[in-house]
Amino acid sequence: MITSKENALIKKVKSLSQKKYRDEYGQYVVEGIKICDEAIKFAKVEVLIVCTELLGDFDESKYSKVKVEQVSKSVFLHISDTKTPQGMLAVVNIPEQKKVSDTVVFALDNIQDPGNLGTIIRSLDAFGYKDLIISDNTVDPYNLKVVRSTMGSILRLNIKSVDLLNELSSFKKSGYKIVVTSLDTNQYIYDINFSEKQIIVIGNEANGVSKEIQKLADLKVKIPMKGKAESLNAAVATSIIAYEKIRK
Repeated sequence: MITSKENALIKKVKSLSQKKYRDEYGQYVVEGIKICDEAIKFAKVEVLIVCTELLGDFDESKYSKVKVEQVSKSVFLHISDTKTPQGMLAVVNIPEQKKVSDTVVFALDNIQDPGNLGTIIRSLDAFGYKDLIISDNTVDPYNLKVVRSTMGSILRLNIKSVDLLNELSSFKKSGYKIVVTSLDTNQYIYDINFSEKQIIVIGNEANGVSKEIQKLADLKVKIPMKGKAESLNAAVATSIIAYEKIRK
């Protein structure tokens, strides 16, 4: 039983709330029973930390394949990022970025809101996408708020953080079409031919897709809207376009 906040493991877990330490260790934290169970199935877990005072009954035999450390309530509350912790969190290895395998891939240009990124990851997982490309100035996908809002989907998506302009140029040379969302067009999402290889770029919440990336575009599209709102939330827009492939 770990009872000290000065314990080396506890200090490390606490540090993983900061991006520089996530990058240094190549790890991040997931919290909650369901997502910890999924992490054990879909990722590499270094250690599972539990607090039976919060968790209640704990069947350690269920978690025999992972290292388990029990901590006191005060220690768990110290490292927890939730208001009502369930008493279980895990330190998970950030996976190596793999080569993109989908023929239709979404790319995010400078998305800044953790909730938006988390919702996008969850929606793409729900609609059967395997890959997501994000610009290197997009919010860190392993940010605690992002991870929480993905509801476990972060564990199943191949997320590549890249210099987006260079990456899109390379994809274009290899036969992918570049599709960008824009209000400055008369073409709509139902003009997208989802049978073709393409990267669909979603832009920053305030400024949209950057001008440099727009210049690469083979097609600009928008979502038809009958109301008076000028635009949609980035996560909502991504979800609608992602679903359009299934609908077609």
